[in-house]
Amino acid sequence: MAFDNPLAGEIWATKYRFASEAGGDASLAATWDRVAAALAHAEAPGQQDLWRRRFEEALEDFRFLPAGRIIAGAGTDRSVTLFNCFVMGAIPDSLEGIFGHVREAALTLQQGGGVGMDFSSIRPAGAPVMGVAADASGPLSFMDVWDSMCRTIMSAGQRRGAMMGCLRIDHPDIEAFIDAKRDPGRLRNFNLSVLVTDAFMQALDRGDEWSLIFDGQVVRTVPAPDLWRRLMQANYDGAEPGVIFIDRVNALNNLGYCETILASNPCGEQMLPAYGACLLGSINLARLVAAPFTPEAALDEAALAALTRTAVRMLDNVIDGSRFPPEAQAAHRTGRHWVGRCAGLLRRGLRRRPRGGPDGAVARPVEARGLPRLRRTGGREGPLPAL
Repeated sequence: MAFDNPLAGEIWATKYRFASEAGGDASLAATWDRVAAALAHAEAPGQQDLWRRRFEEALEDFRFLPAGRIIAGAGTDRSVTLFNCFVMGAIPDSLEGIFGHVREAALTLQQGGGVGMDFSSIRPAGAPVMGVAADASGPLSFMDVWDSMCRTIMSAGQRRGAMMGCLRIDHPDIEAFIDAKRDPGRLRNFNLSVLVTDAFMQALDRGDEWSLIFDGQVVRTVPAPDLWRRLMQANYDGAEPGVIFIDRVNALNNLGYCETILASNPCGEQMLPAYGACLLGSINLARLVAAPFTPEAALDEAALAALTRTAVRMLDNVIDGSRFPPEAQAAHRTGRHWVGRCAGLLRRGLRRRPRGGPDGAVARPVEARGLPRLRRTGGREGPLPAL
């Protein structure tokens, strides 16, 4: 199977091809065969050959692309995770707890996962540390420890680690957090995001003073507009920190009855609870356009629906075959994205996004086929324990 360009072949060879003394993947087709066989292993013995063929068909011509950790790790017998994204647990405000979480993050990075953390639970710089007659160094100093750890560990032996660091807008060290990356040598292995609450946005609208709080105590106040301006200026100057409207995220979470979203994964697209894990795969719309570049060009909705059913089953099988560095990370999600959207539009003869966009037309067959597939999975695996 040929690559569309030499760079794609180089990326496969250096990042995703399995190489071993026994030979490993001789070609991209061998990679697809390895991944399909590994994921089909979760099926009943009499069904494994059938699903192996179906999974290979989905992978051929890049129609469905499982996330990188699946392609790199499935069927290799390496001690790696097949999940790309994790959010770690709530960090205790104690030395033992903090370094216990450094260890958990290190193990996750070592096995190939990226990690997100909310550092808001660590007391601010200058706060008293009872019993040792000392002042706390604050969350940013401990983020430096995480940063050094990440720099030291080569994630899954192939790539550097990825981390997201979050801090609430009402934490007393929020100004130092906002300005942290103005030092070009600091926190280079982190993406940063501020967790912005509804209460702050209301204070901003009114132009009120904003209380910076830790452990229920107001440490000091700052004008909400000044804090927002500082955040926006930092983002304008260096693209960080980002903003996560954390109350909006939790209000819209359809699992809000049993969990609280804590932070996001390193890339910022997946919000997760404590020890949440995200399993990803992408459907390539450009490969699903019938009669491309002709007046008859159209998205093959039947093919999209069938591919969606297979993709859901593949990702569900990954859950059974993956390792979770800390076992608490087994609280997981599956996510299906689509790639090749612009190429798909061009192949259909659309030079720009039509009013209202194509997203609804694409999402409807995905939802229509994906949700029944998930319901059947629930019938086979059992209901969510929280229900």
